[in-house]
Amino acid sequence: MLIIGLIASQAFGATAVMTLTFLGGSSPLIYTMFAALLVTAVAARRRIWLDLGIVFGSIRPVWILTSLMLYAIIGSWLFPRFFAGQTAVFVQSKTRGIVIEDSLAPVSGNISQTAYFILGGLTAIALCALLLHSDRIEQVRRGFFLWCGLHAGMGVFDFISKNVGAGDLLAPIRTANYAIISNATEAGFVRITGPFSEASSFASVSLACLAFCYSYWRKTKSPLAKWLSAILLFLTILSTSSTAYVGLTLLCIPVALSMLASVLRGKVESEEILIMALMVVGGAAILGISLYKAEAFDPFVRLINSTIINKADSGSGHERTYWNVKSLQSFLDTSGLGVGFGSSRASSWPIAVLSQLGLFGSLMMGVLLCVLARGAVREWVDPETDAVVASVRNAALASIIAMSVSGGSADPGILFFIALAVVCATRASARRTMAALERSAPASGHGGANVVYSGSAALASRRQRLLAMSQGPVMFKMDGDVE
Repeated sequence: MLIIGLIASQAFGATAVMTLTFLGGSSPLIYTMFAALLVTAVAARRRIWLDLGIVFGSIRPVWILTSLMLYAIIGSWLFPRFFAGQTAVFVQSKTRGIVIEDSLAPVSGNISQTAYFILGGLTAIALCALLLHSDRIEQVRRGFFLWCGLHAGMGVFDFISKNVGAGDLLAPIRTANYAIISNATEAGFVRITGPFSEASSFASVSLACLAFCYSYWRKTKSPLAKWLSAILLFLTILSTSSTAYVGLTLLCIPVALSMLASVLRGKVESEEILIMALMVVGGAAILGISLYKAEAFDPFVRLINSTIINKADSGSGHERTYWNVKSLQSFLDTSGLGVGFGSSRASSWPIAVLSQLGLFGSLMMGVLLCVLARGAVREWVDPETDAVVASVRNAALASIIAMSVSGGSADPGILFFIALAVVCATRASARRTMAALERSAPASGHGGANVVYSGSAALASRRQRLLAMSQGPVMFKMDGDVE
């Protein structure tokens, strides 16, 4: 229940649980409640110290995550005081409610942003403990599909309600203390915000959901994932967000390379043929309409010009570029140590990480990102687990791409920590399977094997490999039951 609720609650991107006035009006979102309950539930288990020993003993990236959490805590308290007044930062104005440039000093964001980051790290550790103890991949899969379904449903509802003149009907659920920009237009198009505060936030989550559904569809041929992918692609394109278009372009690169590799191998799948056919039909339709009525696509041309081509020359583009330049300057002003977690704001996640966490913290974050990108060991997990893990990983990487375009905080988000836990726990289970096989397979090829597993390691595909290689009876133990 908590795992599914944690994942699905990401769909409510501007719905606050409460408002913390003592932290400058910070308003934690719904996911923070599920994350806190999950961490508490795991910490209250009778075998918590054994679970933590297993996690830290079998998943080495957890040590890096813990070190980064400690570094973030120390840096958020020390650096704003040590380098006070020595560099410029961008913070939320307490009176005007906008981002202003000011001298470095301790702010409420040092506490609130660091608390969100620490909660995400603890959630990753708690999820690792649960995933290593028993097979919960099905719960992860259900949570992600519920999240994607809620996001797509509210996005379609927002699109229809605004275009039929009903207005912003999702306004009552946006209770967070954010700057809400939900009734804006871009080049004559109504901007889709869904349950989020602005179109760019909605577009970022749409990219992550699209990456999950598309990856799962390609691996399992799931009809649900296919139709969700189509809806999410539609919403991403019509979100009128620069984040959406730049991110979608970057995500299309690995898809195109994968299809090119299939063509070169001479093994083109039916899904790839469908995608190519739709692209050809769409291109022919656009060409035909433009020949029949040349001005038919003028609104779309204006939209592309305003969101992509002329974006850098706009006031918003100049402002965000200035944020990034000054954030890099603050990194140099602090001798590469950073201004402290939550001390400032940028317009790109990598720059925010570099300016807030410094060189040392950025290296640790880069290692965790490489661990996530590496994925699980496909040879030693069943096809369904491989599909879920790969899809979750791709969703997190798509979120990182979106934040690299317009993210202002160094916090990679709760999706990053969920995906990191899923990937690391699956890799640990796969390594445990391989180690058990090496110990159990007799050198002479005869005799039996006595293999003990717990949780997700005892899966059908692994049993078949063990039986085939040991050439004898194998005893499997799964949560106390012996087969």
